[in-house]
Amino acid sequence: MEWESDHSRSINEECGVFGVWNHPQANRVTFFGLHALQHRGQAGAGISCGDGQALKNFRGIGLLSHVFKNAEDLESLTGDRAIGHVRYATNGGHDNLNNFQPFLFHFHDQDIALAHNGNITNAQSLRRELEESGAVFNSSSDSEVLIHLIRHSKKDDFYEKLEDALRQIQGGFNYTILTNDALIGVVDPNSFRPLVIGKMKNGAYILTSESCALHVVGAEFVQNIHAGHYAIINDDGITIRSYTDKTMIAIEAMEYIYFARPDSDIAGINVHSARKAMGRQLALEQAPPAQVDMVIGVPNSSLSAATGYAEQSGIPYEMGLVKNQYVARTFIEPTQELREQGVRKKLSAVVGVVEGKSIVLVDDSIVRGTTMKRLILLLREAGAREVHVRITSPPFRFPNYYGIDMSTSSELLAANMTVAEMTDYLGADTLSFLSVEGTIESIGLNFDAPHKGICISAFTGDYPAPLGDYQEGLEKQLTTIQKKILKGEHVDD
Repeated sequence: MEWESDHSRSINEECGVFGVWNHPQANRVTFFGLHALQHRGQAGAGISCGDGQALKNFRGIGLLSHVFKNAEDLESLTGDRAIGHVRYATNGGHDNLNNFQPFLFHFHDQDIALAHNGNITNAQSLRRELEESGAVFNSSSDSEVLIHLIRHSKKDDFYEKLEDALRQIQGGFNYTILTNDALIGVVDPNSFRPLVIGKMKNGAYILTSESCALHVVGAEFVQNIHAGHYAIINDDGITIRSYTDKTMIAIEAMEYIYFARPDSDIAGINVHSARKAMGRQLALEQAPPAQVDMVIGVPNSSLSAATGYAEQSGIPYEMGLVKNQYVARTFIEPTQELREQGVRKKLSAVVGVVEGKSIVLVDDSIVRGTTMKRLILLLREAGAREVHVRITSPPFRFPNYYGIDMSTSSELLAANMTVAEMTDYLGADTLSFLSVEGTIESIGLNFDAPHKGICISAFTGDYPAPLGDYQEGLEKQLTTIQKKILKGEHVDD
């Protein structure tokens, strides 16, 4: 079949949030923490900082280093507490500065800064209700809904208002909130993505999307914030509160497969170790063809998995692709045209290694297929005799609504083609994926929850949280392949 992709939307990575409490250089600590999270968002960045009296804000479009290219912009953010954000938009315009975070609100009784990682699935409905009751929105981002819910709540104190607001929103969300009195970290009822607390030697507390940022600022891990809970950090220390008892852990599988840095730990599982285990399991499930000369990985997120595949299969691991470290990741480029141009800028084949060889090419996922198709072409142009593709995740067949900007089936290659058709389209000699069961077992979580606490919605259409405003649209856009999967019918793999 002919593959026609709808490129009107991009597939974007989740954002990154960071916070610090009680550090005399909170602005600089936040800057370095956000730098460690830059892989989670490259479209924009911002920092809010304060001293307990008033909060100041600075944000901009582009990489963190570009936003704060003038040192005085960072130095103007004085105080001992701060939050920061690196962004890839899941909702709201990509080039409208009003949509970049942290958001800062000055009210008569307090200042509130807010940074959000995720996607609110009932944001449109809530926004409509809030606007009808008089709320005025400054952005088109779903993140702003929370602050209006807090201010419209009839509860007595701020934390009761916050809990009231959190119980009204659906989807995937981590919030980092800074008030005059506290640093607050919120995790959704499914804990789709991590939010961790650390402590520096001087007693300062850290909130961050990934534990790798703790190491960068010299902090030690203290604890995770669990599903349906929020942490209040102030001069008295850490207080953990629950805002709902309707929780079900479903950590996003793509955190382990692709998004998180390999030196991060999520729910006690090291990301590098999980990826290596996925590579080993893939070699067991999808053995390489005979007479394969080498295993190569796609830098950088697939290198751990490729080493696992090579070790399990006994095939030598080689560096067949080299990445230009100064080019942004094509998976999260803002336009399809830039993604297609970016493949050659980003990766080069090592001719002296791959020429005349039969190769197992290990990658973490196939979404649209744009990058993989061009990678195979690169390797063939470099003289590779055969290219056998092995993917350390199941086929990406369903949209994600909890923080990855991928809400249409037309974007997903595996939602529109069988594996055999994908193999022909990509130009591979063979193509195989890791099973859903193999993914779950390789990651190694063991929560008392469906799929042992892993969200596999992108592979199976099993959505653990309400889809809200997206539900009707999903049902209308399901492809034939997706409908077969939901009915339990066989799809040629």
